[in-house]
Amino acid sequence: MKHNCDIISDLLPLYMDNACSSASAQAVEEHLAECSVCSKMLEDMRKSESEINTEIIKERNEVLDKQAKFFKRRSVLAGSIIGGIFAIPILVCLIVNLATGAGLTWFFIVLAAMFIPASLTVVPLMVPENKALCTLGAFTASLLVLLGVCSIYTGGSWFAVAASAVVFGLTVIFSPFVVRAKPIAKILKNNKALTAMAAVTLTYIIMIVSIGITSGDDFFFENAFNYSFVPFAYIWALFAVIRFVKLNKEFKAAICVFMSAVIFFLADTICGLMFGGELLLPGSPFGSDLNVSTTEDRFKWVILIIGAIVSAILMIVGILKEKKIKNKEK
Repeated sequence: MKHNCDIISDLLPLYMDNACSSASAQAVEEHLAECSVCSKMLEDMRKSESEINTEIIKERNEVLDKQAKFFKRRSVLAGSIIGGIFAIPILVCLIVNLATGAGLTWFFIVLAAMFIPASLTVVPLMVPENKALCTLGAFTASLLVLLGVCSIYTGGSWFAVAASAVVFGLTVIFSPFVVRAKPIAKILKNNKALTAMAAVTLTYIIMIVSIGITSGDDFFFENAFNYSFVPFAYIWALFAVIRFVKLNKEFKAAICVFMSAVIFFLADTICGLMFGGELLLPGSPFGSDLNVSTTEDRFKWVILIIGAIVSAILMIVGILKEKKIKNKEK
């Protein structure tokens, strides 16, 4: 053997951690190939290190579990205390209602109202997972319950309109976040954006139907469709271009900009046709008359021209980018 076992045993810890030089590592390996004692020592060291790492991981997990249980108990305690605080005005209202002989009128309204702050404070403290999703669901449900109770006690028929409008507004704001929540994203996979768009459209339709039924106007649905068709068709067209068209981002941006300019230019014309009017395009941008109509038409032409120029610039940038990529590939 070229090297003494004592020297190799001193180098083994560095060799295990890949902390020695290549020359030292080669010397250790040559010695291990000839010395069974040092080979056994290295094996025992590795086994001992593995056992130590396993024990460290076990202790770490135990500490984390204890901390998680500790904070969970604290959260439950805090939620219970807050829930008790919210119960005070409910109890006071119950006593006052019964003492004055008014029955349980305002009691149920106060009870429903207390569900809203409870959903925003107690629920996130009590729920162990998916706190944001559960909090949003509880808040929406509590808000609908309050609207329902108020509608019942006021004798109104406005609940469907108010509830559908609230759900539509919350869907517009929170649907992009809801579809990204872990349990929902796992189900939707690559259809998150499509689901959010469909949810906004569906809740809007439900709101319009609720308003139309409540209003009793014979022409409401026709007018609502005519006014809603253009913006929703535009939004879905933008979504389709961004989500499904297989082009680079410059080309997509060019299409979206030009489409937006054209829709703005023809919006009144399309609505007029849908209401049974004649085909009236915006007037000429050249002329001496200055009134509200001609000023609006000129503004439409300006937006159309600017949109076309910006789209052309984006298309040129996209073409140059594509050529650059192809040249690199060659």
